[in-house]
Amino acid sequence: MSHTISPMGAVRATPENWMCPPADGWAYDQVSELVLQFDWELVDGGIAVREMTDWWHDQVRDRLFLALMNARTMPLAVNIDRAVAIDERNVVKSGIVVFDKQGLDVLTLDCIPVERVVLAVEVTSPGTRTSDHFLKPGLYIEAGAAYWRIGRDGDSLPEAHLYRWHREKGFCTPHSECRGSTLKTDVPFPVEIDLRSLIEV
Repeated sequence: MSHTISPMGAVRATPENWMCPPADGWAYDQVSELVLQFDWELVDGGIAVREMTDWWHDQVRDRLFLALMNARTMPLAVNIDRAVAIDERNVVKSGIVVFDKQGLDVLTLDCIPVERVVLAVEVTSPGTRTSDHFLKPGLYIEAGAAYWRIGRDGDSLPEAHLYRWHREKGFCTPHSECRGSTLKTDVPFPVEIDLRSLIEV
């Protein structure tokens, strides 16, 4: 197995060794140049494969992106599938990220610092249930961002779960649910979205 050594002496991840991280896991500077034949993110120092998405997922994500772009207030920016740096061993990607772009060079930006994120949106897939339901809400909300999880009900209609931090209990909980109707909130800015319209062709 080949290993690449960085100028600082740390092993760098390669297509040959990425499945065998160091004892304390990969840090982002060790994997930032890693090119694989699939999309991935860094979770607890390990490379986590991101699954292929279907038409329903991409349609809902793209329509939500347009709705948020139209509703955003300056200096906020909206991006699809952008990497967010939680810490050196956790760099995750979310379907949609709304962030404060002040002082950031968005044209060369590699990762968005999590403290700049005001909203992360995940459109769920079967293979990302644990991450979307448990891991990512905690990561984003603990950092002060809002989090939406958009699922698919039995009739293939979008259902939205909006999360917030529960200060008394010390963890994040859903504070609003919308099933196939209208998503309306003032956080992080006023927006109203007809969920049924997201899957109209």
